[in-house]
Amino acid sequence: MTSHRIATFSVGGSIKYGAIVEDGIVDLSARFGNDYPTLREVIAAGALQKLAGEAAGHSPDHAIDAVTWLPPIPAPEKIICIGVNYPDRNAEYKDGQDAPKYPSMFMRTPRSFVGHNTPLVRPRASPQLDYEGEVVLVIGKAGRHIPQSAALDHIAAVTLCNEGTIRDWVRHAKFNVTQGKNFDATGSLGPWLVPYTGESQIADIRLTTRVNGETRQDDRTGRLIFGFRYLINYISTFTTLVPGDVIVTGTPTGAGARFDPPRYLKPGDVIEVEADNIGVLRNGVIDETP
Repeated sequence: MTSHRIATFSVGGSIKYGAIVEDGIVDLSARFGNDYPTLREVIAAGALQKLAGEAAGHSPDHAIDAVTWLPPIPAPEKIICIGVNYPDRNAEYKDGQDAPKYPSMFMRTPRSFVGHNTPLVRPRASPQLDYEGEVVLVIGKAGRHIPQSAALDHIAAVTLCNEGTIRDWVRHAKFNVTQGKNFDATGSLGPWLVPYTGESQIADIRLTTRVNGETRQDDRTGRLIFGFRYLINYISTFTTLVPGDVIVTGTPTGAGARFDPPRYLKPGDVIEVEADNIGVLRNGVIDETP
């Protein structure tokens, strides 16, 4: 039995959501769109599992290859990304510093992401487009000052991210990375949401990133410096988490910038971010058109 998979996609110019089944996609938006216009409302209503179950009785409405995949949550209020959250990533900085006391973080805009099977765009401003495979938590229940003991109750689903980064642009300023992290269409989210079922599902996920079939990143969420309970607790100290918020939890060692010479992405490359029981997020690369 595969875990439920719920995606946002477009077909014939319309944005829809549905469940991935054996031989296609069951269009749930056609059946539930009046109540839940997007997956954000489905999540806010706590209805993700219910809708996933509903799909079982239906034959698919769309072929998998007939749709354009989109990031699963349309217009999330917040996309919060965590930096330097695997032990070997901290060591990569070669600054002799122990694991940090608090997590590094930054925000990304929805426009900086594309969906599964849509190419990332290498911008005209820089050739230094790099990949970062990450596991993503999607918030299902609002909260502020959420204790670690209750933190996982606020997760609705998990998905994947290629948190594409323009390396020289994250170094432009003295202390922020925002501009290098927010070029249009440089990252991806998806391919779908897998509803959260319990701590064992996320406790030790193996996460790998491949470029043109070559494994570049390979680690496990059990090794995170700042685990999922802590992140939800810490973030909710300063901001109210709301349904549909996206937390991108950090990337393992092995991004292109760390090779000598660096191995940045170029048009024609294919990047695959894969995680146990979530799936594979795959994207090509193209150059920005003038």
